[in-house]
Amino acid sequence: MNSELEKQISLIREEAVKTLQKWIRQPSVPMAPAAGAPFGKDIRAMLDLAEADMKALGFETFVDDGYAMHADFGGGKAEDALGILGHLDVVPVGEGWTMEPFCGDIHDGKIWGRGSSDDKGPMVAAAYALAAVKRAGIPLKRKVRLVFGCDEETGTVSLTHYKKNAVMPRSGFSPDADYPVINLEKGGCHVSLEGALSKDGVQLKRFNVGHAVNVIPGEAEAVVLGDESLAARAMECGRELGFETSAVTSGGEVTIRTVGVQGHAAMGENCKNAIGQMLLILKGIGVGGAVEKLADLVGMDYHGEKLGIAVEDKLSGKLTCAMDIIKAGEETGTARVILDIRYPLLMNVDSMMKALTMTLNGRLEATLLSSRTPHFVSAESTLVRELLAAYEEITGEKGEAMAIGGGTYAREMDEGVAFGALFPGDTEMAHQPDEYMDLERFYQNLRIFACAIVRLAGA
Repeated sequence: MNSELEKQISLIREEAVKTLQKWIRQPSVPMAPAAGAPFGKDIRAMLDLAEADMKALGFETFVDDGYAMHADFGGGKAEDALGILGHLDVVPVGEGWTMEPFCGDIHDGKIWGRGSSDDKGPMVAAAYALAAVKRAGIPLKRKVRLVFGCDEETGTVSLTHYKKNAVMPRSGFSPDADYPVINLEKGGCHVSLEGALSKDGVQLKRFNVGHAVNVIPGEAEAVVLGDESLAARAMECGRELGFETSAVTSGGEVTIRTVGVQGHAAMGENCKNAIGQMLLILKGIGVGGAVEKLADLVGMDYHGEKLGIAVEDKLSGKLTCAMDIIKAGEETGTARVILDIRYPLLMNVDSMMKALTMTLNGRLEATLLSSRTPHFVSAESTLVRELLAAYEEITGEKGEAMAIGGGTYAREMDEGVAFGALFPGDTEMAHQPDEYMDLERFYQNLRIFACAIVRLAGA
């Protein structure tokens, strides 16, 4: 890497860390819309903060009415720019934190807080990498455009709106996944399964868990009608299943709790879905109807085997199926779950829904709520080859293109890939309690992104 660029990266590191701390300390969970704040006042405040910081770095900015923002450096046409796309919104805090979720504090060589790894940390690193290139005086043949969206965790409204009012670069990357390079993102869909509760057996009063369709819950609570003997049965059932379980009796009701492991919906095999655990416990104590059917058809299955949709291909791997939200109880007399399904490149959502409907055979009603197609960029493209070269130059490790189940803003570009910011072998902290960004990794991201910018946009 250019020695002057290395010098500027070294000089800018402390400033970058302080900016990331500010960003983490500004909560940006989606809320009710307000004037000029389509995703809530907190996200609008985060967007304004990000724009002010980009202006302070000397970039030209554009804010799209609270939906999104871009920051530019360099000349040339916007459509030919190198796009770097990330998001400012974060998933809800959830349970299990030992740190303050929006503290931005530094302990043990890590910066802590929601958004530190997903996606504020990587986007701050990308912005300051571009600032280091600017300060090093390296000439660019292409504009570099940083695009900040505001609803990546819940949809694509922000960038759909942005594209109507600004030019989205044709090619670039999103630092919102893993290294080395992700050139294939599986297709995805959200599907609801719904059925009636049974009037026989143990009666379920309430079971409402889950706060985001892409987060596997790590804790669950359900209330059933019963006495101390039923509570004892629930405890015993949990022990037999190997789940952390508690049950408390009060006023003719039993409150059952179970603890699993929270995580990203695309990586269910690394989690323990507390909804699935609770469904199996409830079935075990005699709750029937839709609860029993969901326990049998989904339970702790993360690849859709019991639903008849388990498939895989060599390019993108296995289908994943995560049960992230459930609403059930006496108020509606039904149980309804939402599944987050990520399917391989060689599958399509229509055939998957047909297979699912055949497996259900009327036992539950399946409804397709939303879907997105797979996204693929050739591993032989200049974009992928240069990003791999940047990764290899900075890390000394061999890079290769790969597939993931997660969806990133990379698909918003015709030729977009995901590039970082999680290194091979590191712990995935996205959507986890006590989310953090390791500072040494943050500095390494600065160097990799700067190298990539020079390779792809340098004169």
